[in-house]
Amino acid sequence: DYSKTDMQRRVAGAMGTLSRAFGLQITGGSTATRDAFEPLRMAGASAREALKLAAADRLGVPVADLRTEAGAVIALGDRRIAYTELAEVVARIDPPQVPLRPAAEWKLLGRSLPRPDMLAKATGTADYGVDIRLPGMKFATVRMTPRLGSEMRAFDPGPALEMPGVERVIDLGTGIAVVARNSWAAMQGAAAVAVEWGPAPYPETTEAIFDRIAEAFDKRRNSRLRNDGNMTRALEGAEVVEAEYRLPFLAHTTMEPMNATALYTGDALELWTPSQTQMVQARKAAEAVGLRADQVTVNTPYLGGGFGRRLEADYSVLAARVAKAMPGTPVHVVWSREEDIGHDFYRPGVIARMRGAVQGGLAQALEAKVAAPSVTRQAVVRMTGLPAPGPDKGHVEGLFDQPYAIPNYRVEGYLADLDVPLGFWRSVGHSHNGFIHESFIDELAHAAGRDPLEFRLAMMREESEIAANVLEQVSMMARWREPKQEGTGRGVAFAWSFGTPVAQVIEVRDEGGAIRIAKAWIACDMGRAFDPAIVQAQMESGLIYGLSAAVMGEITFAGGEVQQRNFPDYDALRMPGVPVIETNVLQVQGQIGGAGEPATPPAAPALANAIFDLTGERVRELPLNKRFDFVL
Repeated sequence: DYSKTDMQRRVAGAMGTLSRAFGLQITGGSTATRDAFEPLRMAGASAREALKLAAADRLGVPVADLRTEAGAVIALGDRRIAYTELAEVVARIDPPQVPLRPAAEWKLLGRSLPRPDMLAKATGTADYGVDIRLPGMKFATVRMTPRLGSEMRAFDPGPALEMPGVERVIDLGTGIAVVARNSWAAMQGAAAVAVEWGPAPYPETTEAIFDRIAEAFDKRRNSRLRNDGNMTRALEGAEVVEAEYRLPFLAHTTMEPMNATALYTGDALELWTPSQTQMVQARKAAEAVGLRADQVTVNTPYLGGGFGRRLEADYSVLAARVAKAMPGTPVHVVWSREEDIGHDFYRPGVIARMRGAVQGGLAQALEAKVAAPSVTRQAVVRMTGLPAPGPDKGHVEGLFDQPYAIPNYRVEGYLADLDVPLGFWRSVGHSHNGFIHESFIDELAHAAGRDPLEFRLAMMREESEIAANVLEQVSMMARWREPKQEGTGRGVAFAWSFGTPVAQVIEVRDEGGAIRIAKAWIACDMGRAFDPAIVQAQMESGLIYGLSAAVMGEITFAGGEVQQRNFPDYDALRMPGVPVIETNVLQVQGQIGGAGEPATPPAAPALANAIFDLTGERVRELPLNKRFDFVL
């Protein structure tokens, strides 16, 4: 249906293959279900038949007379043998390869089922990383250089050691750890230590950092992953629409700050770490304390938010290093919120320069040039130790791979040389490029004098019926073609990312000069929704995450240090500011799509486009609260 989705599916499959090859065991990139669904089905079917073989031998009956249900093999006459009774025998059987059950025979897949974890999470009884408690445990926190990547020149532990409850101050080379009888004492002690830090290895201010990003446009491009038609000829003599977009650095701000518990015994290390990459944690922690990866045991408690931040292993490595300084003693290392925000692996700041032209009510040309430092090149080196050469697809994803029939279409990526730590942020390149692309498509629609949804549909129908169907569905949900109420504005945006096309409409309302994000509609096509309620929750979570960043998300720098310290400086939408959301999970396309990330990219542009519809002001820079007041 849409050739670009074939590329997306190949990338998703390659990510799963590479993660196994490099021993990454990643939960990220919205790949978990797509990568594991078929292999786990085959493993389950083989296990089922092996259990039946073992039961047939024990009961002396044909395998054909047996069935499985609720953890038991059942024979005629309702004779039952629990799986646990057969496990030892089954372990010696060569698993038979059998056909998989057709979807028509599925009993649970495709249904919204009760979540067994929900009660504990809602009542505060679930064990997250910060809840780990072990006999004889000590508590610690870290204080690392606020100028990211700089050296620690000197420190004086005296003021901390004089504080009640503080027991040790450990030199980590790039910072310190303070060990105490409880986490509060450790954090107070860490704040009291006098430290001299070296200079930052990047420009010291936000303005200077963005000047460095802009310089990338003057260098050789890294990629040109789409170059349809003849851009020069298409723009000659045309009324050209030009726009520059600027997006800030963003932090992850997971509700649970970074933490890990470690126990080092000299020849082994055990970790309790809320993580998205267990094998990376094991390998990196082992390297930090001079062990082999197979000498490390990793336990994974619930994690209070990941969003890509817990793909990294820095917090596990620091816990391992603290534990090595205290052999035989479990140490619970919890970061303060200030350390968490100030030492993130950020979504990069981005500048995009766009040009386009319209004719006959359609877009005839779209040129995108995007400059930013590379997330992929930093993260791949950290996780695998290998370089990531060649065109950086993640840098321009969400721009070159969208289903619009635009005859002259060029997308170029420019990589900025910048040492600010970067990492995967929910929906990665799509998160910023979705805003850039869908905001500019809206500008082209306005230049063409067309309704922005109809403008999109006209180009989509030529490229992808699947995409057009999703957009049409959201238009019906939002009653787009009906007159809107006075004092309201509506915006639409679309993004196809991680195998799933998502369309969103957002309605905003003027309340005494402030903007209320009143309503939101989401339509997505998962291909297969194995639990529609969980997919709905992921879609609505992705929308809210994207809206939070659009309204108020921004990391800034002064003196080489991150200025945001805690939630008063880097907030998120609270319940009163969240719109009423309606979600439609479609299952039309023939492939399995992702769920965790695809709803984030359309959120910011749908909101910005709604604000334009309400106010007539076009927004090309985020966050929005720099220009507008919101009802929050």
